[in-house]
Amino acid sequence: MALFDRWLGNRFFCRVLHKVAFGAVMLLCTALSVLSSVSRPVASAQAAAFQEWPSTWDGALLRPLALSEVEHRFAVNFPGRIARLTDGERLFVMREVLAPTRMLHPAPDCYRALGYRIEGTRLERDAQARLWRCFTAARKQGQTLRVCERIVDADGTAFTDTSAWYWAAASGRSPGPWHAVTVARPM
Repeated sequence: MALFDRWLGNRFFCRVLHKVAFGAVMLLCTALSVLSSVSRPVASAQAAAFQEWPSTWDGALLRPLALSEVEHRFAVNFPGRIARLTDGERLFVMREVLAPTRMLHPAPDCYRALGYRIEGTRLERDAQARLWRCFTAARKQGQTLRVCERIVDADGTAFTDTSAWYWAAASGRSPGPWHAVTVARPM
């Protein structure tokens, strides 16, 4: 016991012991992370599950739109696919996500980056009782949009918060592929 007390009283020994313990914990975390990523299905296998973008939304016919140059550059590195569609009244941005990613941004962040002011963020249910995170996006030039977004996983679980989706997906609690839908309509 006296020997043990003498070692713990040695500051150099305690510093070395602390560093060794920290290194062991970091090694364990790395190993768990690698094992977790190996156990996930590969993105290419998930891609096979993708059919086509929907041709209707709540009874309204959808037609595809071309991605803008900026959207196209973004889509090149996106882990999945991106489409823009319209029913003539609303704009739909649909993303099929094959892996947890921070590239799936919350819609308010994207609209702010485009120069919109974001107001009135709240959760809403639509006529089909689906839960959405909605907000008003207004530009100084007078253009105002009502924007709503949600993410749905392969099991049908819906997320209205991008960060909550990311952590559920990254930890394996939410299976992919995931479908993120953002709907914007003029007000």
